[in-house]
Amino acid sequence: MTQEITAPSSPPPPVREWVPPEIDGPGFDPTLAELMREAPLTRIRLPHGEGWAWLATRYEDVRAVTNDPRFGRAEVTRRRITRLAPHFKPRPGSLAFADQPDHNRLRRAFAGAFTVGAMKRLRPRAQELLDPLVGELLAQGPPADLIAAVLEPFPLALVSEVMGVPEADRARVHAWTRQIISTSGGAEAAERAKAGLYGWITETIRARREEASAEGGVLSMLGAAVGRGELSEEEAIGVAGPLQIGGEAVTHNCGQMLYLLLTRPELMAHLRAVLDRPAERDAALEELLRWIPHRSTVGLARIALEDVELAGRTIAEGEPVYVSYLAANRDPEVFPDPDGIDLTRDPNPHLAFGNGSHFCTGAVLARLQTELMVTAVLERLPGLRLAVPADQVPWRRRTMIRGPEALPVAW
Repeated sequence: MTQEITAPSSPPPPVREWVPPEIDGPGFDPTLAELMREAPLTRIRLPHGEGWAWLATRYEDVRAVTNDPRFGRAEVTRRRITRLAPHFKPRPGSLAFADQPDHNRLRRAFAGAFTVGAMKRLRPRAQELLDPLVGELLAQGPPADLIAAVLEPFPLALVSEVMGVPEADRARVHAWTRQIISTSGGAEAAERAKAGLYGWITETIRARREEASAEGGVLSMLGAAVGRGELSEEEAIGVAGPLQIGGEAVTHNCGQMLYLLLTRPELMAHLRAVLDRPAERDAALEELLRWIPHRSTVGLARIALEDVELAGRTIAEGEPVYVSYLAANRDPEVFPDPDGIDLTRDPNPHLAFGNGSHFCTGAVLARLQTELMVTAVLERLPGLRLAVPADQVPWRRRTMIRGPEALPVAW
């Protein structure tokens, strides 16, 4: 009788501690760069939560995880997995943690507000909101902070337009939103702002349950869906909050883009030269979106709902998995010279807005805002330059979304 010999499986990779460094500028996280070099699938421990998680960094694997229903988000709300955020209080009904078929059901209630057609119709109104902000900046004269003057107020105003926030309520809604996304004031101030914002959203959705049209924006669409029994009130509120707060990413992404343009004259010259050629202008903006480091470490995890083979390893049922879109966007197998910035890159299948069912709901809106803001700033502020040395531009600290805290400029 012969004994069957099984080849030993390779040991799991070591668990790496990943504490995001405070980086001044848009430099790539050195820990993430090391993890990418070590293996396509590694293990990490973030500053908060418990245990460890797998991390996929290769483009092919990131797409595989985010397209595979065997990796779910709903289970994350019931686990204390390793994470970057110190406080983790997901709201019931949140789109970010919904798996299919609930995800499509939630998204269907308001998806019409974020289509390409809807954004084309929104464009003239968006320009109407942006022009006075740039006009006030010009009237004030240099120096000025581009973040405070344009890059923060414009996305907040336009999101309120899409959401259907009445003019009379916008000042307090914007105040709550700013406090929620601010790095100052501490957790207590942020919680008070969340209570105010979500309380207002609850009242508004209840008041709009009988509305049958989308003319009142996303809040009316959600209220009507509750009235028809398609969503619970709790789900509608959980969907509305993150959408209302969603301008933060656009503010800081644009801040990083403009910092790059202001510190790399060749990039500024190229973009100025193609502003009146939409295809070339959009290609340049897409490359900047690919290259900038949108966030610190990673976003939200997924949980393996069964054993899954990935990158030559078995991810066991119940194990958490993170993907890094930042790493995928620097994969040399997909992007030649990935660390360089090629404003004419084509094709450019970057994952800056995510992938799969959780692809960013507001991607078309974000692209519209980015294009309008960058174009307005470059066209209307001749001789635009930093008002301080580049190494004196302050960058955000202790935050999940990277970007300059302020962008002092002159022109």
